[in-house]
Amino acid sequence: MAEEDNFDTGAMFEDPEGFYEPEPEPTFAEHHMLSGQKVRVRLVGSHPLYGNLLWNAGRTSSHYIEERASTLIEGKDVLEIGAAAGVPSIVSAILGARTSVMTDYPDLDLVGNMRYNASLAAPQIANPGSLHVDGYKWGNPVEPLLAYLPAGATGFDVLIMADVVYSHREHPNLIKTMRETMKRTKEAVALVIFTPYEPWLLPKTEKFFPLAEESGFKVTKVFEKLMDEVLFENDPGDERLRRTVFGYEIRWADEELN
Repeated sequence: MAEEDNFDTGAMFEDPEGFYEPEPEPTFAEHHMLSGQKVRVRLVGSHPLYGNLLWNAGRTSSHYIEERASTLIEGKDVLEIGAAAGVPSIVSAILGARTSVMTDYPDLDLVGNMRYNASLAAPQIANPGSLHVDGYKWGNPVEPLLAYLPAGATGFDVLIMADVVYSHREHPNLIKTMRETMKRTKEAVALVIFTPYEPWLLPKTEKFFPLAEESGFKVTKVFEKLMDEVLFENDPGDERLRRTVFGYEIRWADEELN
């Protein structure tokens, strides 16, 4: 190339300063356990998979398992699906779970933030090595999750599924993951807890439960809890529904255990 053909583009292809909005900084939130302990977690600054919020269903799940810790959590193996900040997983580890596995979509920011929260909570956990973090896409092979179980264990005693059934197209994958990770015992349970943040879609969300029944489970609705405030103040739709947390216990149908 001739010397005169060389030219300096300068900053022609660089974005001008301030062209993009700066990424929001991570924030912190606290979950207050019924025991008086506080679980502090970092939230992703902004994330399309909602790692930037501490959801009502996560808080409510944590209180639910704390109230039943002696029979539900202590010495048990727990798997959280769609953990976000991971409060229920951390609370389970604090309450004496033998194994607590915190999972969410295998995104670097989300998984990295979960690892940070696990390390932040370590001083509160009698056995910090009981708490594990991994990325997991619903419906994928579950062998990496089962590998966290102690030798001889055949599945998880408790699955925590807080605010995951809003993703209607993922219902079959969630059911598949439940079937492949939940221990086949009468006592094993999946806790499905959610708020209809888009109330007009509640009928589609509730289709998860008959699908679970068709797939070998029995479903029991265990509570409706009205929160003091909505999580998203300016959202449309029935405010009472947007403040309500619904709780279900899903266990193996009897014929699946015979």
